Amino acid sequence: MADTSQLISGVAERYASSLFELALEAGSVEAVGADLDRFQGLIDESADLKRLIESPVFSADEQQRAVSAVAAKAGIAGMVGNFLKVVAANRRLFALPGMIRAFRQIAAAHRGEVTAEVTSAHALTPAQEQELKSALKGVTGKDVVVAVKVDPSLLGGLIVKVGSRQIDTSLRTKLSTLKLALKEVG
Repeated sequence: MADTSQLISGVAERYASSLFELALEAGSVEAVGADLDRFQGLIDESADLKRLIESPVFSADEQQRAVSAVAAKAGIAGMVGNFLKVVAANRRLFALPGMIRAFRQIAAAHRGEVTAEVTSAHALTPAQEQELKSALKGVTGKDVVVAVKVDPSLLGGLIVKVGSRQIDTSLRTKLSTLKLALKEVG
């Protein structure tokens, strides 16, 4: 039985792949990516928009009208505006954040880049971010785009995810490991 996250991932990848192919034909991959990023920003900023996207309570017509209005107000038209309408009409808004992530990954792969998800206890300085990029480029052999998230619960260190690999140097993990080791000894 397929788990829901894999189902969402499959739907997201198919939609993102189709949008990428259309954007590539039109020569507007960067513009489409920028519009998708702007819409993701709107989702992140608005609890109401997030609820509209995630909730099955709203009809396809209500979702389509609302998303069209939000996109028009934000100046998102053309290919991305039409894409959002199709996604809403097909009752797939719940997978939209995954579609945006998948589009970013496909576009980055097309440019020969790899994306690293970095979680840090504190915001990285531009110099630290650049040093991290060059270290990851040495490991992967490709240009690396770093997406940094701040999580103070890490206490210190980093968690770096590149593809299926994860490196966890956070203090939280080291303290948890030490705690388990001490329990086994005592």
